[in-house]
Amino acid sequence: MKIRNILFIILGCISLILGTLGVFLPVLPTTPFYLLAAWLFLRSSKKLYDKTMKHPFIGKIIRNYTENKAIPKRVKISMIIILWITISLSAYLIDNMLVRIILLIVAIGVSWHLFSLKTLK
Repeated sequence: MKIRNILFIILGCISLILGTLGVFLPVLPTTPFYLLAAWLFLRSSKKLYDKTMKHPFIGKIIRNYTENKAIPKRVKISMIIILWITISLSAYLIDNMLVRIILLIVAIGVSWHLFSLKTLK
């Protein structure tokens, strides 16, 4: 097995763990880590990719995003609420106008992206 494949498998496993932690920790994203894990497994281990995609929870999240460009309504609403609460709290705690502006731009960009995704019922 190539060193690159081993590295991709390790990084894919770490991404899966971080994505799973993101289910329980509101500040940590879930979908981007699952997408990264799938991408890494796709390029390193067909067995791990297939196992990930067949998983009832993880595979569903990846397919909803990649095939349908959609997320469930409950997830979209909670992500936007958590995003704005954490960004607002960070902006309040930081005494640097430039950082506050950057945080606002990031929040607007992420919100724009979330609103652009289809909503699953």
